[in-house]
Amino acid sequence: MKFRMAENSLFAILLRSRWWVSFLVAGAIVLLAGLLLPAQFVVYGVIVAGPFIVIGFIAASRQLRAPSAARISATVERLAELDREAFTGALEAAFQEDGHAVRRIDSQGADLELSKAGRQVLIACRRWKASRTGVEPLRELQAAREAKDAQGATYVTLGEVTDTARAYAAQNGLALMQGPELAVLLRRSPVLHQTLSRRA
Repeated sequence: MKFRMAENSLFAILLRSRWWVSFLVAGAIVLLAGLLLPAQFVVYGVIVAGPFIVIGFIAASRQLRAPSAARISATVERLAELDREAFTGALEAAFQEDGHAVRRIDSQGADLELSKAGRQVLIACRRWKASRTGVEPLRELQAAREAKDAQGATYVTLGEVTDTARAYAAQNGLALMQGPELAVLLRRSPVLHQTLSRRA
């Protein structure tokens, strides 16, 4: 069984924070240990600080690999130029490169079915150009997920997602994939780059 960190645990929060926050926490622990503990016990303060240092390095690595705001904006603009077939093809190739088996499905609420390590995830991407997404497309995705008994589901959009839709997604465990996530997923997609080159 794969371990999954609780979303609101201290370490999960630190992973989402700037990398230096974890190092700051680790430094504070070591400093307090030096001030409050007898000399022979200071080493325990250093041991307690260790996981925070590791989290700091992990967060720094992730943040260094994350696309810049300019790159995200450029990717979103380029994706908005694609037709549905090209966009779906780019997603297929990117998910396959990430190790998923990908199958197109004919469903009202979902377009792709991903399989990896025994886990099935549905992807809804046909309305990626919609400027605003409400709750109805997410309800359709959830219905498709329940019909196929899939373990996960992701809604892909370049536009705004309403607060009501976000709340519905959070309540039902639906993931939202928008500009930043798409920029990461498609950063090496040959289908995307070939399509954009032909359009240039």
